[in-house]
Amino acid sequence: MLSRVRSAVAHLVSSGGTPPPRPKSPDLTNATSALPTAPLEVPKSPSARAGSGSTAPPKTAEARASFSRPTFLQLSPGGLRRADDHAGRAVQSPPDTGRRLPWSTGYAEVINAGKSRHNEDQACCEVVCVEGRRSVSGVPGEPRQGQGLCFYYWGLFDGHAGGGAAEMASRLLHCHIREQLKDLVEILQDPSPPPLCLPSTPGAPGSSDPSHLVGPQSCWSSQKEVTHESLVVGAIENAFHVMDEQMAQERRGHQVEGGCCALVVVYLLGKVYVANAGDSRAIIVRNGEIIPMSREFTPETERQRLQLLGFMKPELLGGEFTHLEFPRRVQPKELGQRMLYRDQTMTGWAYKKIELEDLRFPLVCGEGKKARMMATIGVTRGLGDHNLKVCSSTLPIKPFLSCFPEVRVYDLTQYEHCPDDVLVLGTDGLWDVTSDCEVAATVDRVLSGYEPNDPNRYTALAQALVLGARGAPRDRGWRLPNNKLGSGDDISVFIIPLGGPGSYS
Repeated sequence: MLSRVRSAVAHLVSSGGTPPPRPKSPDLTNATSALPTAPLEVPKSPSARAGSGSTAPPKTAEARASFSRPTFLQLSPGGLRRADDHAGRAVQSPPDTGRRLPWSTGYAEVINAGKSRHNEDQACCEVVCVEGRRSVSGVPGEPRQGQGLCFYYWGLFDGHAGGGAAEMASRLLHCHIREQLKDLVEILQDPSPPPLCLPSTPGAPGSSDPSHLVGPQSCWSSQKEVTHESLVVGAIENAFHVMDEQMAQERRGHQVEGGCCALVVVYLLGKVYVANAGDSRAIIVRNGEIIPMSREFTPETERQRLQLLGFMKPELLGGEFTHLEFPRRVQPKELGQRMLYRDQTMTGWAYKKIELEDLRFPLVCGEGKKARMMATIGVTRGLGDHNLKVCSSTLPIKPFLSCFPEVRVYDLTQYEHCPDDVLVLGTDGLWDVTSDCEVAATVDRVLSGYEPNDPNRYTALAQALVLGARGAPRDRGWRLPNNKLGSGDDISVFIIPLGGPGSYS
């Protein structure tokens, strides 16, 4: 009986079994000119699906979850098998059916060259409506027509050590952002400064009186200026934190394995918010100019934060690591000698006398893509990784990993944009072999070959970027035109046009 079960599971995986159903986006052909008037269906979490009465063994559940691709690709079972083929590495894009992603967004992806069993990247593109939880005055009531807000949402999730975290984040993170924005609906629509405090309980005695809100001058003579923009940034940051906590709570029973980098874009009230936690990247290409909209979080870029935490809480190092950095691993024969080092307070280098504690493995070691934190992981921000331990050790790594993103804001209303101005989002599979300048050159080359009002131009651009980073099969590998190795990683790219597809108001 056991052998028959294993055979059935193997057949299901090899034949590209249909993945679990995912919530479908509404028809968004004209999403930028007419905002939806009803909230989107709330996606169900993997935990909700796992608790629906299924008795499949964990291996089957994990295989099915890993095998799923973004809903908007509309892949058939045959298409799903092609998308999962490491040898062919076929580029996948949404079908040209007239049912466009918001803003005629372009998307393309390709699986890795054998780095992991399945494509561990995930993506999400939604229009999300937010209804206010309560009015600013504290009076509860039914939301009135036109009282809510809608935001546009794009997300790339680069999974590692399994696809469960990326899958979960792609389904739920935008819902957490919506929840965080519910208290802000009326505040964001009101041009006056945000109130310092909100009533603790809607409808409580006295809560309907606006005077019960703490005014700017009621507690102290001077108050920091808080903008509406910073409220949205805070909502996004809190949503990342809530998402990470949910992963921690559900990791034991619902195959939420591994972790993921997260790159998210929210368009709300004329501004684009780009939130990045990990080593994915976003740039704006505007009239040939490159505007960075994110930075990568790696052991190198966050060295001082990691070292400070190791210095303040040495118990997290477990007696196995030193928070100090040296140009190379210290050797026992160098005890008593003076060697270059730097700590959490330094950007430069100095000499110190080598002591016994310095023989421990450095908290941060390596350079570039080979840099590792605690000799294990190459990124320092993201979601998940709650079970991650140091190799051959029980020492947890999660305390050093931050789930909070850096959020950068771009005001679309401050510039006149043409149809060739785009926001490019890509996982590290793109940027490992492609520079910002090369991406900008591809943007110019591809878009100049299409009419400005052709909505297919942005999908064609996403495909060109993915193909350019993947390369062609040659010499037992994937090679670029210059014969250098192409990207062997999963590659996912969004192209978001900043001018042309419709009104952004």
